[in-house]
Amino acid sequence: MTPTLPTPRESRAVLAALMAGVMILFSLWVVRPFLPATIWAMTIGITTWPLLLRIQKLLWGSRALAVSCTTLIALLVFVLPFWLAMTTLMTHSAELMRFGETAMKFRVPAEPHWLANLPLIGPKSITLWQKIENARLPQLLDNMVPDTGQIIRWVLNYLGGFSMLALQFLLTLVIMAALHAKGEAATRLVLEFGYALAEQRGKDMILLAGRTIRGVAIGVTVTALVETAVGGAGMEITGMPWASVLTAITFIACLLQAGPGVTLIPAVIWMFFFKDMLSAIVLLVITVLTIVIDNVLRPYLIRKQADVPLILIMLGVIGGLSAFGLVGIFVGPVILSVTYTLVKSWLAEARTAAPQTPASSL
Repeated sequence: MTPTLPTPRESRAVLAALMAGVMILFSLWVVRPFLPATIWAMTIGITTWPLLLRIQKLLWGSRALAVSCTTLIALLVFVLPFWLAMTTLMTHSAELMRFGETAMKFRVPAEPHWLANLPLIGPKSITLWQKIENARLPQLLDNMVPDTGQIIRWVLNYLGGFSMLALQFLLTLVIMAALHAKGEAATRLVLEFGYALAEQRGKDMILLAGRTIRGVAIGVTVTALVETAVGGAGMEITGMPWASVLTAITFIACLLQAGPGVTLIPAVIWMFFFKDMLSAIVLLVITVLTIVIDNVLRPYLIRKQADVPLILIMLGVIGGLSAFGLVGIFVGPVILSVTYTLVKSWLAEARTAAPQTPASSL
């Protein structure tokens, strides 16, 4: 058969699509410095959009008042905790370096006197303790882990200065407020774009992406805030030194999906060694509670909106931090989760539409 040549109209349509794609790529390259703040603003804007509509009904239909309220809420929930954590770490950078160097010089002390008096497990615990002390694990760790001061300096250089952080956060809030002010128009534009790509299926995919973004943003942020509040309160109540700095590290660790145990478990061990038994037991109970919250609350919040594997969240945090900087902590999981959800939905629709092949014919 002789292949059919495209008509001039079809050729112009293909050429126009190619030119539009090229112009979009060039536009993204031009606005590249603003992309992290824009993506983060879109994430927060989509997450808080239902809240904006509820507040607008309560405020006599005033969009301006509703936008002001949601911007303030976004500042308190999404921006302020992150800002406080980062600035706390930057302010105490010198102390953190000294603390890291001191921690690397830590040596396992002799077993406490009360350990031998424990019923049943006392003698075995003494033997195990002495084996750990003689194994010289801290010395081996000191040789394996890079210099702590260099690690902290690298992190601080990567975060940048106060002014750059403030500029990113301010730009994010401004863009989010603008999106909320014209939310219906922006939603209509995105839905029309989805319909142009794949008709009704494209619109459904856009709505599904919005629910996934909302679920991931709420799950990651709210869980980190709750864990940090519980763990920080526990360290403050039990008199843990450097409670504010450890709370800031806990918040960052929870956002990075490392969990609250990164700071709370060493704090409990320190309490058993150098403080009274009651404080150590109280902090141990609080630590167990925060770990339970981490494993229950986050999956529940995310799966209320979309069914996303938690491994994607962890990979998205690491990859997003590398690709986009600080805002990548939120952007990375959202991108991977949306992609996973869309591909899963597309495959499910294709599987439903495909004719069923009898097993005997295989």
